[in-house]
Amino acid sequence: MRTRLYAALAATGLLLAATACTADPTTNVSAETGGVNTSADQKRVEVKKNEAAAALLPAKVRERGTLIVGSGQGSGSVPLGFYADDNKTPIGLEIDIAYLLAGELGLTPQIEVTSWENLFVGLDSAKYDVGLTNITVTEKRKQKYDFATYRKDDIAFEAKKGGTWKVTGGKDIAGKTIAVGSGTNQEKILVDWNEQNIKAGLPAATIKYFQKNTDTYLALSSGRIDGYFGPNPSIAYHIKTGGDTESIGKFSGAGPTLQGLIAATTKKDSGLVKAYQAALNAAIADGSYAKVLERWNVASEAVEKSEINPPGLPITD
Repeated sequence: MRTRLYAALAATGLLLAATACTADPTTNVSAETGGVNTSADQKRVEVKKNEAAAALLPAKVRERGTLIVGSGQGSGSVPLGFYADDNKTPIGLEIDIAYLLAGELGLTPQIEVTSWENLFVGLDSAKYDVGLTNITVTEKRKQKYDFATYRKDDIAFEAKKGGTWKVTGGKDIAGKTIAVGSGTNQEKILVDWNEQNIKAGLPAATIKYFQKNTDTYLALSSGRIDGYFGPNPSIAYHIKTGGDTESIGKFSGAGPTLQGLIAATTKKDSGLVKAYQAALNAAIADGSYAKVLERWNVASEAVEKSEINPPGLPITD
C-alpha cells in the first residue's frame, strides 16, 4: 500500500545488476536485527526457470536476458526496501520478490532505486519493465498500467506485548492514544472512526504524530501512547526484530469492503503482465514465494494466486 499519499521517496539513482544464489536465507545474520539477514550477502532463495512463464515474455525482453526493475523503496522503507549494512546494497521484501520474478522468467534482475514519482515516469517511458514498490491496485492506476498481484495490502495496530487491548473496529480506539503517520490512509481511518465514536457518545482517541519511527517506539515503550497504526509489513518486521510488541488488529488497506492487493506493475499493454502472473504463480507453486514472505514475517499477506487487474481501490473525487 502507498501509505504516504503525497510524500515521495528520495531518489538515489542506484543501479544494481543482481544474480540469485543458493543458500539458506537466514544464515549470516546480523545480531542487531533479531535473526534477519541485513548484510549485503543476502543468500536469497533460488528458483529454476519456468519455461512456460518465460515463453510468455516479449522476444526483446527474453533476448536481452535482464528484467529491469524500478524500486522506489530503497531509501529506507523497512522491510519492503532498504539498504543493507553496507549502506549501498538494496535489500528487502520487494527486492526478494524481484529476484523470484526474474528467476522464474530465466532473467537476471537489474534493480534501479528511484523516487516514487520517477518510478511511474520510468514505467510510462518503458525504462523499467516492472515496478515493485508496494504498489496498490487502484481503478485509476488501471487506466495506465497492468497489474499482476502478489500480496495483500494490509495495515495493523501495534501495542506492547501482553496487554488485553484488541482492535476489531472503530469503537475499540475510543479513549486511546495512538500514533500514526501524517497524511496516511491510516490517519484518515482514525479520523473517520473518531467522528463515528463522538456521534455515538464515545470518547475520541488522541492522535499523535512523530517524525521518526524510533520516536514512535520510544513513546510506545514508555507508555506515552497506547499503540501505533501503520503498514502491516513494517509492524510485522518490528515485532520480529524487537520482541516486545505485538499486533492487536489487522485490516485491509482498501477498507472494510475490499481486500487491497499489491502488484507487479507494468505499462498497460506492454505484453508483460501475463508473463509476470505466470512467474508469480510458479513461485507460489514451488514454495519459494512462501519462503520469502516468511523471511520478512509477512506470511499473513500471502495470496493463493496471482491475478491480473483485479478490482482495485475505487476512483474518488
